[in-house]
Amino acid sequence: MTDARIPPGLLVSAPASGTGKTTVMLGLLRALVEDGLEVQPFKSGPDYIDPAFHRAASGRASFNLDTWAMDAGLFGAIAARAAGADICVAEGSMGLFDGVATRGRAGFGSSAETATAMGWPVILVLDVGGQAQSAAATALGFARYDPDLRIAGVILNRVASPRHERLTRLGMERAGLAVLGALPRRGDLALPERHLGLIQAVEHPDLERAIAGYAAFLREHVDLAAIRRAALGRQAAAAGPLPRPPAQRIALARDAAFSFTYPHLLEGWRAAGAEILPFSPLADEAPAAHADLVWLPGGYPELHAGALADASTFLAGLRRHAGTRPVHGECGGYMALGQALIDKDGARHEMAGLLGLVTSYETRKFHLGYRRAVLARPMPGHPAGAALRGHEFHYSTILDQPDAPLAHVTDADGNPVPETGSHRGHVTGTFFHLIAEDAP
Repeated sequence: MTDARIPPGLLVSAPASGTGKTTVMLGLLRALVEDGLEVQPFKSGPDYIDPAFHRAASGRASFNLDTWAMDAGLFGAIAARAAGADICVAEGSMGLFDGVATRGRAGFGSSAETATAMGWPVILVLDVGGQAQSAAATALGFARYDPDLRIAGVILNRVASPRHERLTRLGMERAGLAVLGALPRRGDLALPERHLGLIQAVEHPDLERAIAGYAAFLREHVDLAAIRRAALGRQAAAAGPLPRPPAQRIALARDAAFSFTYPHLLEGWRAAGAEILPFSPLADEAPAAHADLVWLPGGYPELHAGALADASTFLAGLRRHAGTRPVHGECGGYMALGQALIDKDGARHEMAGLLGLVTSYETRKFHLGYRRAVLARPMPGHPAGAALRGHEFHYSTILDQPDAPLAHVTDADGNPVPETGSHRGHVTGTFFHLIAEDAP
């Protein structure tokens, strides 16, 4: 797909997290689809929850673009997933210019870098609560901070009254910034959250109704025609290969406890002809007996630890497979492969026991950040010595990890981290979620 046409697009961002950009993103996706456009969503940065919401809103799979973890070839391959769409809409992570301190494969991981690489103007969502004309000073600083970045305009969020909107618009006019919309303050717009951010899309009690409501709200208060006119783009970098599958037949755990896998990985596996065989541990389903590999993604096993401990068919099938063929777990999946998981109330739940790992949520400890891992031994799809890039995000504490480390793991600045992953027999696990293979 090196010659695929990349449609024009925009990136929705903000000065900081918590400004309402996700609800704006979902409403915008759905409103554009309702207007008859084929819309390709993207997420800038290492987020494995938002893409499922994007897919529900747009009807197309959403993919992560990440300048820290991805080289130009992989970045281009993922951008090429937009072929055939009319417009791209991407959602930023954190604040527009937030990234890490040490450069990665193509940059520092900021949303601004993603927008610049794709030629996308930025829609800046501003929470103007508690200020009026002063919001323009913030927006003007963002507009001038990087001369290579184009700001399409601002959407004012949480506007308290017509007077508040008028004063805020006056400030934006003085700063020379286009106001693309003004959203009145509403308490029912927030999506439900838990400790890793949003709940999963599959858990939302009425996601379709919520997204339709966001679209109607944006349609009433945002200039959709101006947003469409603002979309721009450039040809992305030449597409390299997507990640290769780690096996031909992959039994993939897929339910409310295990759902965090980056979409471009699954896209690459399928494109290379791998057969993905989903199963649900929570429904007490065993992995397919003819699978070459069992892969347990991250998720929320701590919320379902009792059910997983009682899932005798799942556990027996997993142990049977591990006797002769590889099993790999990421983060939550890694915990489920361990000896036990202690929930937030201090109750101990026995897990698969294929690794000696014991983790606890009774005392929460926050682990967040990019990871680079050099494998000390092979894991599915990657030989010993391979360097991998990924991202870690969880609140669990290791109480025991008696098995040999799987890798030497460092953070984005090259500092060692103690969460090395581990291995035993045919079983491997990591706390980081794999994004891409790195240069050795």
